[in-house]
Amino acid sequence: MDNKPENKAGKVYLVGAGPGDPGLMTVKALELLKKADSVVYDRLVDINIGDYVESGTELIFAGKAPDRHTLKQTEINQLLGSLAMQGKTVVRLKGGDPFVLGRGGEEAEHLKSLGIKFEVVPGVTSAVAAPAYAGIPVTHRGLASSFAVITGHEDPDKEISSINWGKLATGADTLVFLMAMARMGQITKRLMENGLAGDTPAAVIKDGTRPSQKVICATLETISEAVRKFEVGPPAVLIVGRVAGLRNSLEWFDNRPLFSKKILVTRSRHQASRLSRVLFEAGAIPVEQPAIEIEPFKNTERLDKAIKSIQKYQWVVFTSVNGVSIFFKRLSELGYDSRKLNDLRVGAIGPATASLLLEHGISPDYMPQEYTGSAFIKNLDKNMVKGQFFLLPRAKAADDEVPMGIESLGGQVDDVPIYDTVPSRKTLQKIKLMLEQKQIDVATFASSSTVTNLLGALGSQAQDLLEGVDIACIGPKTTATAQKAGLSVKIIARESTIPGLVRAMEEYYDRRSSYGS
Repeated sequence: MDNKPENKAGKVYLVGAGPGDPGLMTVKALELLKKADSVVYDRLVDINIGDYVESGTELIFAGKAPDRHTLKQTEINQLLGSLAMQGKTVVRLKGGDPFVLGRGGEEAEHLKSLGIKFEVVPGVTSAVAAPAYAGIPVTHRGLASSFAVITGHEDPDKEISSINWGKLATGADTLVFLMAMARMGQITKRLMENGLAGDTPAAVIKDGTRPSQKVICATLETISEAVRKFEVGPPAVLIVGRVAGLRNSLEWFDNRPLFSKKILVTRSRHQASRLSRVLFEAGAIPVEQPAIEIEPFKNTERLDKAIKSIQKYQWVVFTSVNGVSIFFKRLSELGYDSRKLNDLRVGAIGPATASLLLEHGISPDYMPQEYTGSAFIKNLDKNMVKGQFFLLPRAKAADDEVPMGIESLGGQVDDVPIYDTVPSRKTLQKIKLMLEQKQIDVATFASSSTVTNLLGALGSQAQDLLEGVDIACIGPKTTATAQKAGLSVKIIARESTIPGLVRAMEEYYDRRSSYGS
């Protein structure tokens, strides 16, 4: 019987997602995620898949833990075949590299038997990435000229181990065991029985390349007990060899100021991801719990009128990314594009706002060096304002600093509210619970509305819940709002940008570390 698909089949990409740090995903992997119809992903793929795929892409979790499987391997094989037979482009996203102890070979064999096209996209394996992030090179001149990668979790159905322990123990300078936690004691015993000295340096790296990374250093003889003492569980990598002794001098990833700090991101959901990415890159653990949501006005009558009669203005000023997004979305819905603003001068507050304008083909005519409303007014040439008519599409709750400043310089302002900031009640309850359980090190505030909404939701318990939490604010206005509400603001960004806020946090904790606090 012919078991090959009668209809035109799709294609399956066996893609390595890397060891956990999203920055270690390959360019090709990211490109394939964008064009996938279906993504079948593993438990150890430590990224927010939704950030990398198009809207409507089917996401299927096929994770396997040591003690429980969402899908058995045979079921995963069948699933990949079934999806491809439906004509879909399928990305099988696997932690690390699909062909390094990832069972990608079995999946490829199954697809081959069905006559389904497949492609293998290598990924960065944790066998080298986790040691690198722990400051342990798997090879090093004078210490190690070879390394071996070994499974610590052989097929349980095998009657005899295929690992030649006698040759392995002294056959490579560095031994890297993946999935070794359950059999740590057996592995170290076998190595010593076969000639590897008990005082050989060893290390276990849990959650390698992630902000939660933890490294335990000991010797081959003592590493198993050290792991039990510190209650280290999977996923983890075991390194045995002289290079493990370099950890103390080459540590770089987990000694950064923000490493493993749990930082609350209170920005609106569609804005939170940028701050979270920068925090992740700095070694922090971002906790996205937006205190506010952005709600564009359903009644667009005033905005529509302004857009249709745009020629009466000489300026349009955008004070936020939200204003740009909502304005240009409505511009498009009305059948226009950026050319509608051709004869206007465009002002922007902040590089993120300017960057989004550039995506619409507009380079701002004016942006202050300091990214605040007061700086916008202070550095605005009076000759550029007097007698000019300004359109100001922005938040309903915005203060009067910018419009009053323009009017004081002789300009006219059409202040058009186009969106509101409202409390995100669902996530505010989660924030409250995390604060009660002391799970937050830093709370970040990027606008006055996030301060107001969070404190309003926490109510009379706010001060108690935030005790011991370092408060970080992005600019003088947000800082003033927080201080007026009784919060002790420890961290203030000198530059009112996301990178500026993260730099301020790094400097704050670097100083504390220097003083031993």
